[in-house]
Order: sequence, then C-alpha cells, then structure tokens
Amino acid sequence: MKSGKIIRSFSVRGLRKVVLRTPKWEDLDDLLELINSLVDEKADIIRAEKVLRDDEIDWLSGVLRRLEKDEVVYILAEVDGEVIASSEIARRGGYEEHVGVLGIVIKKGFRDLGIGTEIMRTLIEQGEAWKLKVLTLSLFASNKRAFHVYEKVGFVETGRVPKKFFRSGKYIDEIIMTKLLE
Repeated sequence: MKSGKIIRSFSVRGLRKVVLRTPKWEDLDDLLELINSLVDEKADIIRAEKVLRDDEIDWLSGVLRRLEKDEVVYILAEVDGEVIASSEIARRGGYEEHVGVLGIVIKKGFRDLGIGTEIMRTLIEQGEAWKLKVLTLSLFASNKRAFHVYEKVGFVETGRVPKKFFRSGKYIDEIIMTKLLE
C-alpha cells in the first residue's frame, strides 16, 4: 500500500471530517504525541513508558517500509490535520499466514464517537482483501469500551490469560478475541 493513501472519509456525531489513510513520514510528530499522550493517560495499552523521538523515527521508518512491501496494513485517522488514531493488521507467517493480528489506539477526546467502529470495519475489509481467514486481537479485560466495539463488529472472546498485566497495584486479565472471515 502506498504511503499517505486516503482510504475513506466520513463524519461522526457532529465532528468535523475524519480521514482514514495510510501513514506518511510527515506524521512522525503526531504519532509520537499520540502514543505519549496514551502513556500519560495510563490508557489500556501495553506501553508504560514514553517513546523517545529517535525510537519513533526507527519505528515509523519500519512501518513505512513494511507498508510499501504490503506486509502490513496500517491506517491512521486524521481530524483537522491531526492524527488522532492509529491501527494495523500484521499478517502472521508460516502456518499462520492466513491470520492477521489487529491493534488500534484512539486519542482521548475522540473516543465514543464511532471512529473506532469505522476503523475496525475498514481493517476487516482490508483483511478480507488480503484473503485472511482469521483476525485476532487482545486487550486489557478492564477496557470495556474497546470490548464493546470489537463485539459490535463481530469479534468474539476466544481466550483469556489470567493476571497477564500488573498495573497500579492490580492484576488485569488479557482477553483474546477472534473474528473468522469468509
């Protein structure tokens, strides 16, 4: 997939236009701010420490390289020129090359507007275009909002790892969800 390619535009609940597109090099600072805002918020994500700019440079250059080789689907959501969400499907290899692993993050202030649902529907379409048979993702059991969105687009809970995460003095289960594609 080409860098900066617009995939879809839509409006949600009175919000200005949301553009879903692939990343480009110029997104570096927005992506760095997005991930670090989630760390500051102590959002339900794996990362606990802020990302340094040099590390984000390395990460984004790898994403763009893999995107050009069609090894990953990477979709950003942009509102008024600001990246407010990022998501991906990474195709597994070997005996699992029919499986895609999804990830998605949305900036505080842009949740509960339907953006996550639209991103998930777009990722599912991309998985189908890739001829994947299985999509999978995992989340913190405490992330009820995300669980609801994933169920709404057809994912079902297929596993749970008890006490996988330890945060703020509490253990949190990891939920594994799966969607079978035709």
